[in-house]
Amino acid sequence: MEKNVYEFAGHAVEIRSLHPQIHTMCAKYRTDRLPELVLSVSQGDIDRERRQFEEKKAPGDAQGPGYSDEYLETLAVYRKLAESLIERGILLFHGSAVAVDGACYLFAARSGTGKSTHARLWRELLGDRVVMVNDDKPLLSISGTGATVWGTPWDGKHHLSSNISVPLRAICFLERGAENRIQAISAREGWPGLWRQCYRPAEPEKLRRTVALLDTLSKNTRLYRLRCTPDIQAARVAYEAMSKGAF
Repeated sequence: MEKNVYEFAGHAVEIRSLHPQIHTMCAKYRTDRLPELVLSVSQGDIDRERRQFEEKKAPGDAQGPGYSDEYLETLAVYRKLAESLIERGILLFHGSAVAVDGACYLFAARSGTGKSTHARLWRELLGDRVVMVNDDKPLLSISGTGATVWGTPWDGKHHLSSNISVPLRAICFLERGAENRIQAISAREGWPGLWRQCYRPAEPEKLRRTVALLDTLSKNTRLYRLRCTPDIQAARVAYEAMSKGAF
């Protein structure tokens, strides 16, 4: 078993793994701090991740070569990390997070809608002012005064992320549309999207805590819905509305 200590969302976490891939993946998050949490992965944890993939397959899907134990172990680690951080006011969120001038904008959407494409358009529009916080699964620390978005090494197929934390300015739910139109939405309107995109634990008490954190997030964060095309004008419309300022 290999082990090292890393810092995620401000917390020192020791990872004990069966395979080296997770340690290579998390290398830029290494820390010399004493661990607050210890996450240990067993073969049973890896096998459970494989079963979950199998259960999600639609009837008739090609079997393919399957996923390696090394890859599945990285998912098992993140699941354990997400479960452990809930009691510390931190949620795993599925979205693409970009920072502009010290503020973070988080794009969420159903798979395949184009949140990574939209984040790329922001980079094209705003150039070096944009820093990718995380392109897939950032962590959000949530309080009554707002939220902070943290980079993680679980950062999507393009591996776009930074080991930084940035105050969250707004969350935008993307939908495909024939034209680019953005509107502010209420906490109630945004709740279903927040629920879909966050990690939801099976344990009842942790699930109740997740609901409470999402409620706090929805009431203390500006929420938007953007119906958009996959072109740079979509980024312009979104930035001008969400930042409330010109560039």
